[in-house]
Amino acid sequence: MGQGRWVEGSAMEQRPLWDEPTADDAEEASTRGSIPLRTLGARRRRELSQPEQAATVAFAVSEHPPVLASVAVARPVRGEFTYSVPEALLGNLAPGQRVLVPFGRGTALGFYLGPSTVTLGEKVRLKPIQRVLEDSPSLPKDLIALLRFAAEHYRYPLGEVIRGALPPGLSKPVDGKEAQPDVQQFAVALVNEVPAALARAHAQSAALAYLLAVGGSAPLEEVSHAIPGARAHLKSLATKGLVRIEEKKLEAGVKEGLIQGRPDRLTPEQAAAGEQLRGALDAGAFQPFLLHGVTGSGKTEVYLRAAEHALSLGKSSLILVPEIALTPQLVGRFRSRFGAEVAVLHSALKDRERLFHWQALRRGEVKIAVGVRSAVFAPVENLGLIVVDEEHDPSFKQDDSLRYQARDLAVVRGKQASAVVVLGSATPALETLENVKRGRYRLLELKRRVDDRPMPTIELVDLRQERPREGIVTEEAPILSPPLLQAMEETLAKGQQVILFLNRRGHSTVLLCEVCGLSLKCTSCDVCLTHHRSQNRVVCHYCGLTMPVPERCLECTGPILKLGIGTERVEAEVVERIPNARVARLDRDSATSAERLTELLASFARRELDVLVGTQMVAKGHDFPGVTLVCVVMADTSLAIPDFRAAERTFHLLTQVAGRAGRGKDPGRVLVQTYNPDAEPVKRVLAHDFDGFAQQELEWRKALAYPPFARMASIRLEGEHPEQVASVARHLGNLVSRNMPPASAGVRLLGPAVAPIAKIRGKTRWQLLLKGPTHVALAPLLARVETALADVPSAVKVVLDVDPGAML
Repeated sequence: MGQGRWVEGSAMEQRPLWDEPTADDAEEASTRGSIPLRTLGARRRRELSQPEQAATVAFAVSEHPPVLASVAVARPVRGEFTYSVPEALLGNLAPGQRVLVPFGRGTALGFYLGPSTVTLGEKVRLKPIQRVLEDSPSLPKDLIALLRFAAEHYRYPLGEVIRGALPPGLSKPVDGKEAQPDVQQFAVALVNEVPAALARAHAQSAALAYLLAVGGSAPLEEVSHAIPGARAHLKSLATKGLVRIEEKKLEAGVKEGLIQGRPDRLTPEQAAAGEQLRGALDAGAFQPFLLHGVTGSGKTEVYLRAAEHALSLGKSSLILVPEIALTPQLVGRFRSRFGAEVAVLHSALKDRERLFHWQALRRGEVKIAVGVRSAVFAPVENLGLIVVDEEHDPSFKQDDSLRYQARDLAVVRGKQASAVVVLGSATPALETLENVKRGRYRLLELKRRVDDRPMPTIELVDLRQERPREGIVTEEAPILSPPLLQAMEETLAKGQQVILFLNRRGHSTVLLCEVCGLSLKCTSCDVCLTHHRSQNRVVCHYCGLTMPVPERCLECTGPILKLGIGTERVEAEVVERIPNARVARLDRDSATSAERLTELLASFARRELDVLVGTQMVAKGHDFPGVTLVCVVMADTSLAIPDFRAAERTFHLLTQVAGRAGRGKDPGRVLVQTYNPDAEPVKRVLAHDFDGFAQQELEWRKALAYPPFARMASIRLEGEHPEQVASVARHLGNLVSRNMPPASAGVRLLGPAVAPIAKIRGKTRWQLLLKGPTHVALAPLLARVETALADVPSAVKVVLDVDPGAML
């Protein structure tokens, strides 16, 4: 792929292969992705003139030609920059090292990519690299190749891509330090009894007596909790030689309830899939697989056996999951099998923990990495296996900064590393299915559950029939319909567990005036505020605005009706209707930390809870043998979203949450409440008919030229002034229209138009959508848009999103 290069002092740029340079293009460049764009003059002064600013700095004259280095700078500017290498650094640079470089009027974090091959003119003056920030490179060469691809494909500055891939501690221009493992301080008694000399030192005597009572050793935190002020008293005892304070490294453990042993036997389908994967790993070549297995068919065990075989070959494994909520259980299974060989990477960890795991992987001390989408950039050495679990999940698409699709990058990384890639799902994405049909991926199928357990029975509850029937019907159907409530009571009476699924947080999703009919909306976004009863506030889930719940309508002072339901309201209803049930809620409001999330899931696995109410965090991948009843409180929430993937995502969610039932020895049952029982996704879920749904949806996508039969890129605009945003959107739309290829090329422009959510955080939103048969067909148009962005007013932010995951 062509890679843009800025040469410090020369203003030369090597354009991407597909770009068509013009006379003006030689002097202009634009940022990529979501970097805010400025007016032409301001941008040139602030960003594009920085190479020229470098020319004002003279370098020491040498009789030998300077050694040149190509550096990606962690700033919102395109391309790679060329610096000279000082004599003191000759032989001390390796690709992937973080360096400190002069940039503009200051300094910036840079990443050394290798020797520069740019030819310089006689009068070109280069700035030298100032300092190397680490002894060994943070980035391996294969990861640099992946990051280059991501920057080019998703049209985002390379330096920003690299910085975003690094953990805290490596993403700033400071010297690298080794992260220390978690340690715990222990107090160890050096005597067998409390000496008489402590008779008057009552507090010290008590602290030492406690230590002796618990066996002579205890964590400082434990003693301090039992005896106030014990930490200082123990240190005094240490100075007297009666106690020793020592640190012990905390080994990564597995919460009780999340431990799982290695099964003695595999199902015939698991064994066949494992044999295929072992053969591919032995071959040592790139091979992508789709592991299509029904819920409860044992896909995770196939992953574990494949990782075992990769380890036996001396190769490492990378396991990606879509949600942090899935990480504790999957990590528990991998650590149960591989112990300390497992590193964990996700944003809920402390900064020090993330850096520690990253460095352990980089040094090759750990061979297995488990993490969310950003873990696709983990520095896994000698990579042999990549697994993308629940590969259909939209969470694998990043929706800000570098807007990458981790599933697709995993396949690219597998190809670059000659690794085996396994995409696993009970409901594969239609793009993945089409790749199987075209022979790009090999299909492995698990059609039966482990131990031949039956699939759960799925029953429909038509909420239209459950609404009150007397007089004028103005009330909603009850949250817990009589059939659902009865099923819950029967299940709990047997000592079994229940999951209630609703993909909406909060208590009430709409606050409506009973007199004038106005709904309470966010003042900065075009969305309704959600009532959170636990906080006694209304909250905007887009911009975070919070305010007290108004007692009266803000317009006419009429009474406020609280309509719509969220997980908080469902939890309250269960507690009220079934007071003896032990109920917990799993959503982003309740799972406020990694520790809280892990403990909640472990408690449910240990059967310390009876009912778990949650959003999509409960729908994906969890394995709770005690759950025999799953209830979908409202199946219609995602059907009305203005997105061509709405039906597919509804089907995925319903199927996934239904799959949580009946994974133990007892059969499972699923109740689906809906106002729209004739909707195609609902009907197909009731029949367990994924193949029929996929075939029908693919035919519709093909007729309308949507993925997987086309490639898409969206151009999103936002700004505080509606007229200005609309004007820029129309200008870009006209630009694209004038440069469209012939109709035979199959490229189409939709828009410009106001976005479905017309305002977020006080900014008006517009969008344009490009569709074409390939990414290459769209690239010239996107390049022209990028060039034109230099003239966009600074008050309008423009985002290019290649392969967008959502249309809102």
